Amino acid sequence: MPVEQHPNVAVAIIGTGFAGLCMAIRLKQAGITDFVLFEKDTEVGGTWRDNHYPGCACDIPSNLYSFSFAPNRDWSRSYPLQAEIFDYLKRVTDRHGLRRHIRFGTMVVTARFDGTTNLWQITTASGDSLTARVLVSAMGPLSRPSYPALKGLETFQGTSFHSAHWNHDFDLAGKRVAVIGTGASAIQFVPQIQPKAARLTLFQRTAPWVLPKSDRPFKPWEKRLFRLVPASQWLFRKAIYWQHEVRALGFTWKPAWMGKIETIAMRHLRRRIADPVLRAKLTPHYRIGCKRVLLSNDYYPALTQPNVDLVTTAIAEVRAHAIVTEDGTEYPVDAIIHGTGFRATDMLTPMHIYGRDGTDLNDAWADGAEAYLGIAISNYPNFFTIIGPNTGLGHNSMVFMIEASVHYVMKCLGLLHRRGGAAMAPRPEVQRRYNVRLQQKMAHTVWTTGCKSWYLDARGRNTTLWPDFTFNYWFTTRRVKQRDFEFAAAGASRTRAGIS
Repeated sequence: MPVEQHPNVAVAIIGTGFAGLCMAIRLKQAGITDFVLFEKDTEVGGTWRDNHYPGCACDIPSNLYSFSFAPNRDWSRSYPLQAEIFDYLKRVTDRHGLRRHIRFGTMVVTARFDGTTNLWQITTASGDSLTARVLVSAMGPLSRPSYPALKGLETFQGTSFHSAHWNHDFDLAGKRVAVIGTGASAIQFVPQIQPKAARLTLFQRTAPWVLPKSDRPFKPWEKRLFRLVPASQWLFRKAIYWQHEVRALGFTWKPAWMGKIETIAMRHLRRRIADPVLRAKLTPHYRIGCKRVLLSNDYYPALTQPNVDLVTTAIAEVRAHAIVTEDGTEYPVDAIIHGTGFRATDMLTPMHIYGRDGTDLNDAWADGAEAYLGIAISNYPNFFTIIGPNTGLGHNSMVFMIEASVHYVMKCLGLLHRRGGAAMAPRPEVQRRYNVRLQQKMAHTVWTTGCKSWYLDARGRNTTLWPDFTFNYWFTTRRVKQRDFEFAAAGASRTRAGIS
């Protein structure tokens, strides 16, 4: 029988990126101030704090990549740079008085659900502990860098770092630089470092699809209009949203329609790359959208410069001062920069979340992460994830999905309060049916057309992206269906209808 016990805090939130800050703000707006945010670093911002490589920017327009309830009237350009987004998140934090709720420099290592008290027992890396009625994971999937498993990498005697841990103290001028990877980060920083390096060798495993980026500075009169007539910015945001949302037709419904976008991308490639040999190396051989679609106006021109080599032969090994490819060619290098992305499918590592029966969620997700609506998880009462399994996007703004998910969590908290319940979790059969339907829908998307991407887990299942329109996710998360959940009341014995 659960024992009535008061927690140290009502809600504990892990992470202070877009997701964590949105959760905290909505709690305050609902009059709930008994919450804490855990942040492993010394400042808020999540991925926009950690990624500060040269050229770092967002590939979603600024007026859409921001909170609907906290518009920024002073974005400098169509697509925001990292520093602007980081500053925006810090301003939002201060404007809503969140800093007094944040425990900076605090990493959560374990959280264990206590079925006796119906509380989460949380332990930090420093050994501190506290209890919470509700636990929210707001850790983004793009927070744990991925490194390639290359033979001899540990023997390299030059400078080596990941784009997410950029070494600004290392002077690239006059150096022989190797870049491994041609993903979203690499196409942004390669044009920035190319003029500095004496030699830049770019190792490409798979050619990415690259579209032109319609980026430009906002004119002074546009900023004035946004400030004087806020509705104009709201309408502009709506127009951008629907412009991006229509792309879901190709991504999630009719992948064959992506051929029209391929035509635009190939025209962009031909205009920028005159050399037929180089153009052939840069021509993708998979359906556009299967891997992340990239936006850039300066990536292709950077690769045409005389100090750049594009290598498509696989790497065999790394030596003390060189990289050797499988054809035996040795490329002397002074520095290696890993533009190899993130461990997006390892959603919790190295944190351990233990559910009602003591199972570590990492083990429960060993065969693939899944949740109900990407938010709630059976056997893990009062635990919610923001940017959880299958809530990522390939065509629109993640901030939209974050706000929808947070709205749903708030509805769950309201339901708990009305029922006087201490714990709720989705019924296992409900979660299973939801994910079976989701994967059936996923089978018809562009992400299952045959390429290998970071969207897929070790079994080749897409546990990362949402296979539908975002407005459908919004509609689905507007209300909570009580019948989909099990409840356990504080101080009451478990019944057939409760968590058993």
